Amino acid sequence: MTRWGKEGERPGAPKAEDQLTDQGVTKRRPSAATTARAVQSWVDQTIDQAQRQGTFDDLPGAGKPLRDVDTRNDPDWWVKSLIQREQLDLSGAMPGVMQLRREKAAYPEALLPLPDEAAVRAAVEDFNARVLADRRRPHAGPTSPPVVGRLDVEEMVQAWREARTAG
Repeated sequence: MTRWGKEGERPGAPKAEDQLTDQGVTKRRPSAATTARAVQSWVDQTIDQAQRQGTFDDLPGAGKPLRDVDTRNDPDWWVKSLIQREQLDLSGAMPGVMQLRREKAAYPEALLPLPDEAAVRAAVEDFNARVLADRRRPHAGPTSPPVVGRLDVEEMVQAWREARTAG
C-alpha cells in the first residue's frame, strides 16, 4: 500500500494552522509583558476589593514597621535574627583584647561587691596577669596588636575605699 504525504495529513489539503491564520485566529501565546500586566491588574483588583470590604482593617501589627524587611542585602540576616530571637550573649565570643577592654571599663564599680581590700587587690592583680598573658600571645598581621592597659592596684584599692565610705 502506497502512502501519500505524512501520516495524519491529507495530500493537497491546506494545513490547519494556515486555515486558522486565514480566519484571524492566532495560536501565539501572549508576551510575558502582557501576561505580567494581566496578573498585576488582577492582583490590584483583588487588593482594591479586599480594602473596600475591610479585610485589612484591624490586622495585628497594623501601623508597626515590618520585621526583616532589609534582610535581602544582609548575608548574615539569619545569624542576627537567631541571636536576637534566642537572646544570646556573645561577649564570650569576642576577642580576648575586647573582653579585657570591656572588663577594664567596668572598674572600679565592679570591685564594690568585694568584701575587703585583699579581695580587691587579688581581683586587680588577676586582671593585670590576664592582660600580660594576652600581650604574650602571638600576633599575625602587618599592624601592631591591640593592647589593653594594666590597672594600678593602689589606685583601684583607693577608689574602692572611697566608694565604700561614700555609699
